[in-house]
Amino acid sequence: MIIGIGTDIIEVARIKKLLVEYGAHSLNKIWTDTEIDYCESFGKRKYEHYAARFAAKEAFSKAIGTGLSNSFAFKDVAVQNLASGNPIIVLNNIMKERWGNYTTHLSIAHTEANAIAYVVIEE
Repeated sequence: MIIGIGTDIIEVARIKKLLVEYGAHSLNKIWTDTEIDYCESFGKRKYEHYAARFAAKEAFSKAIGTGLSNSFAFKDVAVQNLASGNPIIVLNNIMKERWGNYTTHLSIAHTEANAIAYVVIEE
């Protein structure tokens, strides 16, 4: 049974502006060390990957019905890639306690200008 569905699209330029203006503060507030290492490995195209991961976090927040409210913890929702390249959501701490017993499906895509993510949560 589907518990929630969320989607988000974001302009890569918006994430690039955030990272350029606020640097390490925004990095450490939103993305995990693993996500940062992954995104940074893409050099000039890193902003597309940061944006895709941001979109995935926001899509997850919509799927659970909270949006980016105070009860949502960015760093407790991480995007990792399986060996196949398939992106998955890994939950930690409070988000894992609340949502860890559900199956989460993630699809992300990005271009130079935009990133999009879809999340489906099922029982």
